[in-house]
Amino acid sequence: METNYVTRDNFGMYANSGSGPGPALMGADTLLGNDVYNKDGEDLGDIKEFMIDMASGKVAYAVLSFGGLLGMGDKLFAVPWAALALDTTNKRFTLNVLKDALKDAPGFDKDHWPSMSDRTWASGVHKFYGTPYAAE
Repeated sequence: METNYVTRDNFGMYANSGSGPGPALMGADTLLGNDVYNKDGEDLGDIKEFMIDMASGKVAYAVLSFGGLLGMGDKLFAVPWAALALDTTNKRFTLNVLKDALKDAPGFDKDHWPSMSDRTWASGVHKFYGTPYAAE
């Protein structure tokens, strides 16, 4: 079964496309598990978590899981929210990164999360994905 924001909608918020949430405002729980593809149609993984900047209330990163088998050996990536685009036609996210390049992206495993508030770490991540980073 395909996992996307429509199949994860337990409250019917996407049932009527003419009104209600989405795609301008969407439920976070419905976006967890959504697929991420690049523009070449390659599967890059799926979203496991959202990291929210508690000072601004904005989503800072989506944690993408890539590789591994059945959840074992997955590499995790904090992808800046600005690097993702919602593909409403295919009901998934797109990320402008080649699959081979993602293997060299700054990542981590589930037992060794980085300090995402560290400015040096954040600057490197934003540089990799080509998104602006403004340290406060």
